[in-house]
Parts: sequence; C-alpha cells; structure tokens
Amino acid sequence: MTTEPAAIERVASPARRARAALPHWRREQARAFAAGLAPALLVLAVITLGPTVYLLVTSLTPLDPVHPKSALDFSDPLGNYEALLGDARFLNSLWVQAKLSVATVGLQLAIGLGLALLLNAGSRFLEAVRTAFILPMVLPPIVVAVIWKVIFTPDVSPMHRSLAAIGLPVRSLIADSDMALWAIAVADTWEWFPFTMLMVLAALQMVPSEPIDAARIDGAGRLALFRYILLPYIRPTLIVAGLFRLIDSVKAFPLMYVLTNGGPGTVTEVTNYYAFVESFNFSYWGYGSAIATVMVAGVLVLSWLIGRLDTEQQRDE
Repeated sequence: MTTEPAAIERVASPARRARAALPHWRREQARAFAAGLAPALLVLAVITLGPTVYLLVTSLTPLDPVHPKSALDFSDPLGNYEALLGDARFLNSLWVQAKLSVATVGLQLAIGLGLALLLNAGSRFLEAVRTAFILPMVLPPIVVAVIWKVIFTPDVSPMHRSLAAIGLPVRSLIADSDMALWAIAVADTWEWFPFTMLMVLAALQMVPSEPIDAARIDGAGRLALFRYILLPYIRPTLIVAGLFRLIDSVKAFPLMYVLTNGGPGTVTEVTNYYAFVESFNFSYWGYGSAIATVMVAGVLVLSWLIGRLDTEQQRDE
C-alpha cells in the first residue's frame, strides 16, 4: 500500500507550520518580557545609576554650598583625588575601616556558622530561643546604637555595674583609645551575626543526608564530617554571606555617630564617617564625594577579587 504524497504533505504541514511559527512566538515573548521589565529597570536606573553618576561628577569639582557655581568647575577634575593621596586622615580612615571590616565579618561568620551548626544538630534550647537570635537584625540600626551606648556608659550600664559589684570595674570602653574600635566591632557583630546564621542554616538544611550517613558509617568524626562533607556544600553560602557583610561593614555609620563620633581622636573614624565630616561639618561636598567614590570603587574591586578567587579555587578542585 502506497501513501499519496499529497496525504503526507497534509499530515506534515501542521507540524511544519508550528516549527516555523516557534521563532516568531519566542521573539514576541521576549518583547513582552522586555516591555514588562522596562518600567522597573527605568526606576532602578534612576534611583541607583543616577545618584552614582552624580556622585562621580561631583567628585570632579570643588563643590561647596557657599560657592554654587563650583558645581560646574571642572578646571582640575583630579584635584580631589590627588589631595586624598596626601591626606593622612583619609589614609588612617582606610586602615580603621579595614580593621573593623576584618573583625566584624570574621566574628559574624564564625558565630553565625557555630550557631547554625548547633541549630541544625537539633539543639532544643537553641531552637526554643531561635527568635531571640533574629531580634538584633530586625531592630533599626539607630536603636541598636542607642542600646550599646547604654551598655558602654559606666554610670547607667548594667554590664559595668555588674563588673564593679564583683570587684572588676572597667572604664568606659568607647572612651578608651585602645578599646573603642573593638567595642564597636562587638556591637556590629551582635547586630548582624543572625544574618549569617540564617543563611548558613538554610544551606545546611539543604545538604543531602546520603553522604553524611555514608561518612558516619565509615567512622568519620564530627570534625571530619564538617570539613569534608558539610563545608564543601556550604562554602558558597559562606562566601556570599561574607560578601554581603563585607559590603555592609563599610556602612557602619550609626554606631560611630552615636557611640564615639569617630573618637577618641580618630581611632574609630572609618572612611564613610570621614566623608560625612568633610561633606556636612566642613561643607566640602566635592571632596566628600571623592571619598565616597573611592569607597564604592574599593567595594566593587574587593567583591570581584573574592568572587574570582572562589571561582579559581572551585576550578582547581
């Protein structure tokens, strides 16, 4: 029995037409997605790229509110950046920021990881007080700063009174040039370790049980289980959490403003606080914009380097 060519053509035509129409349908779908995203992307560009471009342009001028025409003075566009290189106070603020970021990010990762492991292990006590761990993170930063202002003020601090009652009086930590920065690091760690804890806990709960059970059958201890099974799974989460906290550590303004005002001297004057002082205390808006631009560029470069190092390490493995 032979099949007529015309019959074959009639059967194949609908399928052929459907395949021919598929690229057109995909193009229409892409146009619809683009049209739907365009308003949101436009708003995002206005509220993010707009201020960033304005900040960069302002950093190229000697703008100050006393001389409004200085906003258009581009006669020495790199003058602010050249001044930064010789500004000892700016260089000190970078060093202070580096110390604070390393301390806070390291402590937050360590404490968050430890508590996440305990919660993942099924500690009944920690599960009962899990909500209390999250409380510091949801408080407004200024409220956190006020809480620690009370804790670090000897006349009203329950911590200082308790230590004095047992014969261990401690002077004000935020007034001590050797301890002020580390006191701020403690306050910042208390506020943000729940962020790391929640991210790591979520990653731990997604680890498959099969490799863990197999390692236990082979006699692996807790340390080996963490190092060879759990850590490889949660390492990307730790890196992401560290990046988020590293970027946020540059914005630790409320603690400095409420607790120390950058003092004693300049021992707690981080870069963003120095930009605030130059911009609003001395009205050097162009110079303050240059400081902020350097901060943004530094955070972007550091984030890229950390991501690149992690990618290369995963490739080597």
